[in-house]
Amino acid sequence: MGQKPARQGRVFKDFQVGDACQHPLRRTITQADNIWFTLLTLHSNPIHFDASLAAQTEFGRPLVASTLTVALATGLSVADVSQNAVNLGWDDVRLPHPVFDGDTLYATSEVLEVRFSHSRPVKRIVRVKAARTNRHGTAVIEFRRTIMVYRRGHVPQATRPAPPGSDP
Repeated sequence: MGQKPARQGRVFKDFQVGDACQHPLRRTITQADNIWFTLLTLHSNPIHFDASLAAQTEFGRPLVASTLTVALATGLSVADVSQNAVNLGWDDVRLPHPVFDGDTLYATSEVLEVRFSHSRPVKRIVRVKAARTNRHGTAVIEFRRTIMVYRRGHVPQATRPAPPGSDP
């Protein structure tokens, strides 16, 4: 049985306006994720890690840091959307419902725009609308994301070292 190459992600020609994708990856956010992220990013708002304080709020428990939500929401679509791209930015980020420890995020993306890059001939611009829901189907984050995607034949290729004892 021969070895098959792993999925390499999409290139510009693979994007069509109106295409929608339910991403297969999903992620359950844990208390440790939230605490580590707040420590790593020096996010000092105690509503994210102080259960006693959070219990006194309308939410009744710690909220997942919104910047962690953005990071995970973006990451859930990388294999399908931006494996062969450079992120240019997020627009219209909305957090319509809080995210809590134990919530599982599900991701969908829709292609809104595809166009040429005037400054980089081997890349093109793609804009997607991202929606992420929790296990109840409630929207927890929505945003538009713009990426610069490589054209086919121009994607940088990762190389692996040859195994010891093999011919290079």
